[in-house]
Amino acid sequence: MPVNNKTGEFANYREVRNNGSLLEAVLKGITFPLLLIVFWELSARAGLVNALFLPAPSKIYLTLLDMLQDGLLEKHLFASMVRLTYGFFITVVIAVPLGILVGKARNFRFWVNPTLSFLQQIPPIAWIPIFMLWLGIEEASKIAVIVYAAFFPVFLNTVQGVTSVDPKLIEVGRAYMLTPLQMIKKVYIPSASMSIFVGLRLGLSNCWRALVGAELLAASTGIGYLIIEGRQLLQPDKIFVAVLTIGVAGLFIDICLKRLENKLMPWKKVYQSGEKR
Repeated sequence: MPVNNKTGEFANYREVRNNGSLLEAVLKGITFPLLLIVFWELSARAGLVNALFLPAPSKIYLTLLDMLQDGLLEKHLFASMVRLTYGFFITVVIAVPLGILVGKARNFRFWVNPTLSFLQQIPPIAWIPIFMLWLGIEEASKIAVIVYAAFFPVFLNTVQGVTSVDPKLIEVGRAYMLTPLQMIKKVYIPSASMSIFVGLRLGLSNCWRALVGAELLAASTGIGYLIIEGRQLLQPDKIFVAVLTIGVAGLFIDICLKRLENKLMPWKKVYQSGEKR
């Protein structure tokens, strides 16, 4: 027997509308890149651009296929990902606990803020020669650059999240006589989790860019090394493949972290929809 469920009908309509909006957004988003690629290809075939400086998209695509078949691209991408994983893990282990500590201890914040503000102004790439001098030219110096690049977004957003915890929640925790460790676990971290994840996403993005910069200067493997190799061998198609890989890999990493965030914090969408209203 059919049931006239208005709520269900409204939900289905909203789902169709959202899917339509998503499809429309995707189509709008890819229109300009497709037009640009077509114009680029036609200009290259007509000889309007120098292939030594700007190879045709078809040439770049064939180079991409060759590098995938040879396993060369996977090799360098894997090397970069291993460095990224180590560096980001170390960053999280250091920056999140320190951010919680500084966020809770207001007096301690005044002691470290000037130093951190000073260090934040120095770009990670400026430290590469120092890290190479201290740690050598192997993996440790590159990982140090990654940690430095990701530290401040993760740390500062953690501090911001902890300092923004509702005082009423802190009072409730104290009323239940929670220990400091229990307060951190049950009050501060859940309340600051959205801000912490924002910092993680920003930090991971900084990690990726800093890693490529470090590989450009001192590496024998990695995506950044591919760019240097392409320049030295006058192979711009290889350079464009590396640049494309950087963008796609960075986007994929951000999407994965965003999905993890939505899975760990299912209430985020409800919170954001409440804000929009």
